[in-house]
Amino acid sequence: MRREHKIFVIIPVLNEADTIADVVRAIPSFVDEIIVADNGSTDNSPRIAQATGATVVHEPRRGYGAACLKAMNWIDSHAMTDSSAASAIVVYLDGDGADDPAEMALLTDPIIRREALFVLGSRVLGQCERGALTVTQRFGNWLSCALLQLLFQVRQTDLGPFRAIRLDALHRLNMDDLDFGWTVQMQARAAALKLPTLEVPVNYRNRAGGASKVSGTIRGVLGAGTTILRVIFLEAQKANRLRTRGGTQYHAG
Repeated sequence: MRREHKIFVIIPVLNEADTIADVVRAIPSFVDEIIVADNGSTDNSPRIAQATGATVVHEPRRGYGAACLKAMNWIDSHAMTDSSAASAIVVYLDGDGADDPAEMALLTDPIIRREALFVLGSRVLGQCERGALTVTQRFGNWLSCALLQLLFQVRQTDLGPFRAIRLDALHRLNMDDLDFGWTVQMQARAAALKLPTLEVPVNYRNRAGGASKVSGTIRGVLGAGTTILRVIFLEAQKANRLRTRGGTQYHAG
């Protein structure tokens, strides 16, 4: 725990055998549970993660969001059995070694201090190794954040994977995207509900091994980009309906 708050870390993984052990080992000792959500790896990623101390859940249905949802379901069904659920914090990061787990307190502590319910790690505001973010990724970030500002009136700089959110706030979002729209859906829904949100600079490195599922191929870039833009516009429509109903929580369907 960190200052009487349970901390859970979710790491979606697909063929990260070269990096996952180092990522798990680098996670701060104040974390209560590390959940590696294996998304159908064909290498030894799940075995290595478990041997390094992580809890491994399996989601064979491919998709970044599908893996994240599997891990969230594990938290809800296995870990939250007492009053600490109200203040628990969920941290997301990737398993490729590009995010720096040593910076995790930058994300959790503003929530603990009640400065925010949702904290985004911005690679744009932090130090980014040369080549870690491609020109296409930078443009996609800029365009997506510009649309979020236009449609949701929030100023953000990144859709980075390294982020933290209080568990009760996460439940209000009722996340359901199964693919690469996961991160922007979280930001859009948090904005629609006006969750207190903060961006903090984080450092970003070149991936330590394996191949990128997005930036490594033209097909991956186009597919992820199309998905993200589609999710932004769909979420804008849902936000309008939510405002009409005066809702304070997203609901299934």
